[in-house]
Amino acid sequence: MSKIIETLKEKNIAVGWLYSYVHFITEVICFYFISKVTNGSLIVWLIPFAYDALAFVPQGLIGKFCDNHPKIDIGIVGTIMLFLAIMMQFYLHSNLIVNLIVLCIGNCIMHVAGAECTLRNSEGKLSHPAIFVAGGSFGVITGKLLAQSIVPSWVIGIVAFTMIPFILLANKYYTDESYSENACEKFHYANRRIAPFAIIIIATLVVIVRGYMGYGIPTSWNKTTLQTVLLFVIMGFGKALGGILSDSFGIRKVALMSTVLAIPFLCIGDNIMIVSLIGVLFFSMTMAITLGILVSVLPKSPGLAFGFTTIGLFLGTAPIFFVKITNSFLNIGMIVVMSLLCTFLLLKILPKNDE
Repeated sequence: MSKIIETLKEKNIAVGWLYSYVHFITEVICFYFISKVTNGSLIVWLIPFAYDALAFVPQGLIGKFCDNHPKIDIGIVGTIMLFLAIMMQFYLHSNLIVNLIVLCIGNCIMHVAGAECTLRNSEGKLSHPAIFVAGGSFGVITGKLLAQSIVPSWVIGIVAFTMIPFILLANKYYTDESYSENACEKFHYANRRIAPFAIIIIATLVVIVRGYMGYGIPTSWNKTTLQTVLLFVIMGFGKALGGILSDSFGIRKVALMSTVLAIPFLCIGDNIMIVSLIGVLFFSMTMAITLGILVSVLPKSPGLAFGFTTIGLFLGTAPIFFVKITNSFLNIGMIVVMSLLCTFLLLKILPKNDE
């Protein structure tokens, strides 16, 4: 416990908490929008699919731009775009496709802004970006619930501007070192005996597999709103814990623990909520691990490294929109095989002298 407390006191970890709120509000706005426009739609699956493609895939390009121009503050731009998307859709009644594109670009910008700030100010630690990313899980479920409430759209639009003080406070942590191309040189979570391009491919493959598995986890117990909220909350805590525990006890140990221990809980927890949630907690921890590996081989391009994880998430979730496995035995078999595959791949590309 003392090691965890020490990790939570790490230098500049406040940027993670500040951008966790920014990520939370970003997802609230986006999933409020998506939930509203897909309610009762005959093409209910198409809009979320387009959203995933437009919000995830371009993050690598935007990230690379920010890598080359780190002093450009894009967070405020993203905030304005999210506000405009809500206003254009629900008050100006503009074209849905145009509004969706504005929303997705705003989402991309906010994610990249958070990744750049937390990674550049973390001094090689994983807790900072992990805490930032965790905020999104809480925002997803909150946005969905608000879309079912009587909260008017203009309130959601105005909420976007609450992110600005958090963005400005986070930017206060920037130093000349943070802006330099060597800001992430302390990330050493990749096996140096393996070619960097191979590590990028393998780490992205792990993200793809885990992204697909996330939608295949058997949760027949999930029948109420409260249970759904608990599921997303546990996912968020798991993402944060992945970084915190990796900094406290070593990334290799956490990679092995999270991938192997998740298997039995996910397989037998279909009808038992508490068992399933423990599995989801372990399952969610690998996010910080794969990000740390990618930044280690792309230390001069943390935004691009983050983009590889979001591309992997899209590629992993895309098949779910077209084919979904409902056979429980086949589903469990895939969880076991894919989890073991991820374990093998992660241990292969992680350094063996991890402490």
